[in-house]
Amino acid sequence: MWNDQDALFFAFHLLLSLFPITRSAVAGGSSRLLAHATAGWRERLQSADTAWTASSPSRPRPSRLPSLGGPVATSRARPAGELVWRGGHQADLLPPASISGLNRIEGFLHSSAMDRQERKHRILMVSDFFFPNFGGVESHIYYLSQCLLKLGHKVVVMTHAYGKRSGVRYVTGGLKVYYVPWKPFLMQNTLPTLFLTFPIVRAILIREKISVVHGHQAFSTLCHEALMHARTMGYKVVFTDHSLYGFADAGSIHMNKVLQFTLADIDQAICVSHTSKENTVLRSGISPQKVFMVPNAVDTAMFTPSPERLSCDEIVIVVISRLVYRKGADLLVEVIPEVCRLFPKVRFIVGGDGPKRVRLEEMREKFSLQDRVEMLGAVPHAQVRSVLISGHIFLNSSLTEAFCIAILEAASCGLLTVSTRVGGVPEVLPDDMIVLAQPAPEDMVQAVKKAIDMLPGIDPQLMHLRMKKLYSWDDVAKRTEIVYDRAMQSPKTDLLERLPR
Repeated sequence: MWNDQDALFFAFHLLLSLFPITRSAVAGGSSRLLAHATAGWRERLQSADTAWTASSPSRPRPSRLPSLGGPVATSRARPAGELVWRGGHQADLLPPASISGLNRIEGFLHSSAMDRQERKHRILMVSDFFFPNFGGVESHIYYLSQCLLKLGHKVVVMTHAYGKRSGVRYVTGGLKVYYVPWKPFLMQNTLPTLFLTFPIVRAILIREKISVVHGHQAFSTLCHEALMHARTMGYKVVFTDHSLYGFADAGSIHMNKVLQFTLADIDQAICVSHTSKENTVLRSGISPQKVFMVPNAVDTAMFTPSPERLSCDEIVIVVISRLVYRKGADLLVEVIPEVCRLFPKVRFIVGGDGPKRVRLEEMREKFSLQDRVEMLGAVPHAQVRSVLISGHIFLNSSLTEAFCIAILEAASCGLLTVSTRVGGVPEVLPDDMIVLAQPAPEDMVQAVKKAIDMLPGIDPQLMHLRMKKLYSWDDVAKRTEIVYDRAMQSPKTDLLERLPR
């Protein structure tokens, strides 16, 4: 006779046979737990009824021994409750309910593992902007790719050649990068060729067995061509827009037409802020249901504040940006002299390079500010933190900005931010971590004055801890993974359905 514990095991397995186990119950780490439990249940059942087995008459040996993962097979039809052979000897009495319950568990475990394997994507990131060039788009692609690799996906990057950097390269984490032999034509963009890039795009898609093509940045010609060729070949495509553009100037008008052509046929789109999403929907005419908002993030392990708090006897304002018109370099030319006149203890550190650097040099000579305005030139990304932690305030003068990763890097280093109220910048930081102003010299100067008054109440270490909770590249990768899943579920369209779009 069975004892109470044996009866409990039998009842439990009977319940397993009556109530199906959903795949969600065995997803992730719980599948390993159930697999371990299943093995334990089988061992427990095999060791049951030893006394009854010993007293039972001998039975013929099965012609084929069953495996633990499949149904029990004997040499003849076996009635319910009959003895089966385990390990070459008479083992136990396995009720039909127990066997079906265990087999159902193992079947769902196997199917769950297969589903997780099928959900892993093979992603091709395409953009004209990638390392060794430095910028927000380059950082986004790199960090997103690294986190997707950690999640088990395969990621390949395609960009144009940078100087002598051509061919296939591997970077940190085993990230494979194709530097195709195309030279930049204007502002790191390749010359639009439409069909000349098709052979190499096709070769990469087939060689790497890509499932999703992810293009970045509206002004990247390589991105637009790769998305078009991928859709023609039947691949799923996703597009991420990193910038805001207007509707009046000639460049924006032509780019908006190109964007309407490209985004009319994509599966999903990503924008880095809600303002950017509205701008992209208006410019391209894409359905808002296809557009997701996934923000940028910052590597808080790399951007940490200085161990010692800086003295406020001399206030240092840091500017790190490309010195171009859309980054507000002309605005800096008017703001810096006025701030230096009003606050004698303020000093500026300007990092970055660009066509507007000449104007800043002329301003420094005109107002004799050589000892108060330090020009660093282009700053490598590895040295950005060392520049940031030498200051108290970070000044961003952009005239248009979808998100601005530089603000996150400065806040993670414990700097109070002063920025223009443009684009998606108001969505980036809480009000007590940033001072916003209109893109006008007088308003910017008043914002700097307000930030100087707030400095005594700023704790860099506390600000860094808050940034660790607010932004994470791992979170960005998981949200992007959901977009890939949605893209894979989108219906397939043939050429005749695509042409009217």
